[in-house]
Amino acid sequence: MTCLVLLRHGESDGNAAGRFTGWADAPLTERGREQARRSGALLRAAGLSPTRLHTSVLARAIDTGALACEAGQVTDIPVRRSWRLNERHYGALQGRDRSAVVAQYGPDQVQRWRRSYDGRPPPVPRGGSGDPALDPRYAGVPVGLLPRAESLREVQDRVLPYWRGAVLPDLRTGHTVLVVGHSNSLRALIAWVDQLTAI
Repeated sequence: MTCLVLLRHGESDGNAAGRFTGWADAPLTERGREQARRSGALLRAAGLSPTRLHTSVLARAIDTGALACEAGQVTDIPVRRSWRLNERHYGALQGRDRSAVVAQYGPDQVQRWRRSYDGRPPPVPRGGSGDPALDPRYAGVPVGLLPRAESLREVQDRVLPYWRGAVLPDLRTGHTVLVVGHSNSLRALIAWVDQLTAI
């Protein structure tokens, strides 16, 4: 059966601590691990058995996908991972406590960065902490494509080539596709698939 299932990763320690996590690798909490297992059990109960799995390259999405498939008794499934499914890069806010960011910039500015389509937080410095060009996971990605901060529009621009080149072909060949991503990468994808005018 052809079906697309979008699953946000379980709670990470960054989520639990109230930090802007973005492209920083934050492991799942025990609660997040249980959420992933529960998602797999729900898929199984619904009669959905994914035949393809796509995740970001961040550990919280990779682990959520693995735990969900295990709980759903899905074995020997081809897995593809792509940086294009990563969470939004929160730039200089990445790793910072949300309440401290609100105290520094004000709630209206933070809300614009988080929810507007074109709002982009301040970028991380090139070559500084949080610059993905320094991370070996992105060694094969042209530096010009790697963000140092992103708006939601830019997240959508990043996700869509992967949708068209990897996920959509799997769907067109009859697979049940599980995509494990992040709030903003999935939000951008849903807006495109559902042809929403605002995300």
